[in-house]
Amino acid sequence: MPVVLNNPKPLSWKNATGDDDTMLQNLQANILKGHVREHLHILLLQFGQGAEGTAEARAFLTGLAPLMKSAKTQLQEVKAFKENELKDVSDVPDVPYVGVGLTFAGYDRLGLADRAPSDEAFRRGMRDEVTRQKLVDPEVAQWEAGFQEEIHAVVLVGGAKAGPADTKLQEIEGLLTGSIRVLGRETGRGMHNANGDGIEHFGYVDGRSQPLFLAEDLEEERRRSDGVSVWDPFQPLERVLVTDPAAPDPATDFGSYFVLRKLEQNVRAFKQAEEALADALKLENDDRERAGAMLVGRFEDGTPLTLQGMPGAHSPVMNNFNYDSDGAADKCPYQAHIRKTNPRGSGGFGQSPEAERRHLMARRGQTYGERSEGDLPETGVGLLFMAFNSDLKSQFEFTQHTWANSSGFPEPAEGEPAPGLDQVIGQIKGDRPPATWPRAWGKVEGQEVPAMAQAVTMKGGEYFFMPSLSFLRSL
Repeated sequence: MPVVLNNPKPLSWKNATGDDDTMLQNLQANILKGHVREHLHILLLQFGQGAEGTAEARAFLTGLAPLMKSAKTQLQEVKAFKENELKDVSDVPDVPYVGVGLTFAGYDRLGLADRAPSDEAFRRGMRDEVTRQKLVDPEVAQWEAGFQEEIHAVVLVGGAKAGPADTKLQEIEGLLTGSIRVLGRETGRGMHNANGDGIEHFGYVDGRSQPLFLAEDLEEERRRSDGVSVWDPFQPLERVLVTDPAAPDPATDFGSYFVLRKLEQNVRAFKQAEEALADALKLENDDRERAGAMLVGRFEDGTPLTLQGMPGAHSPVMNNFNYDSDGAADKCPYQAHIRKTNPRGSGGFGQSPEAERRHLMARRGQTYGERSEGDLPETGVGLLFMAFNSDLKSQFEFTQHTWANSSGFPEPAEGEPAPGLDQVIGQIKGDRPPATWPRAWGKVEGQEVPAMAQAVTMKGGEYFFMPSLSFLRSL
């Protein structure tokens, strides 16, 4: 029977049969579950013009297909890894992941504009003036060179080890013949804290809270919650998959809209903001760590600020929480990054928790840029933000525009001031507004503090569609 995207029960990949199993065999890896990409390469490509350019582009994409693994193959690899109880990344039998996505302009260059995915934002693209104004992104002329031109395709190569990923990249580069141009290259490298958790350049655990689509992943997550579920991470497949309109079989061929944004992080500015906020609130000794946690919503080790006022709730990093006991935001401020981008039912404005959940995305980001221990770079490091969506307007664009960039979200308690921007990724024209912060954890009394300097700058990006493997083979 056809794949049911709005099934209220999660898909069990181990027990999948019929069209469900075929779907997993035709779906690209890294969509339903993040693939290891400690070493990541990204190529931004532009296809040549005319009949010859179209033929070369089609030949390139067809040549990529045998180098790519399916979602099912990825999940089988993960299962084997866990069953063998491999503890160290050096023990992983590394077969790099290869992913490919096309822009609407890329479909047009392939001669397939009439069969391209229909999402309005996807067809506009991120360089479009309407998109830029909505997201409050910088002028395209301020973006890095690789993102300024019309991009037609993105290729991702990621794995656990540098050697296999580099070798796979070279193999792909060997297919780039004729008129195909490489507009830009990005390189991502994993960063980790002492506990082995992935972190970003500001030093905070990143990527912990994710929507989960598979029964096996949900079972594992619920085991971490000791059987008491406060926050359910389940999302149906319709929140990440859409039918691939250019593929042979709409019953089994699916893809996903892919967001790529290069976000440069000014680490010095962020750390100065942490210190300035701690000074303004007169926080002392160990309590000074709470200043950074208020900006992010978690302490550096991932401890949710709404659960406790000090770090230390590790092993594993907690995700089973909501803000029911923090309605006045006197523990985790409304404007904290993780509360802005996943309010967990606390956003207000008449939107139910179920409606809020529909805006969440499957994030697959990776850090870029290298730095020495103790170094506080102002440029050259940051996050390659990547996320899969089934509806760009209601997921990525809504999260950035209506949540992160809105000074009035979440809806504050009666008599409380507007929250202000997301303190990490919020963007606004003109001066950034001040925000009010709790002086002491769990106490209503707050203090208004001038806005921190913007520490994250968007350097370029684009919208892509990650088509089915069946589509690539059919070209």
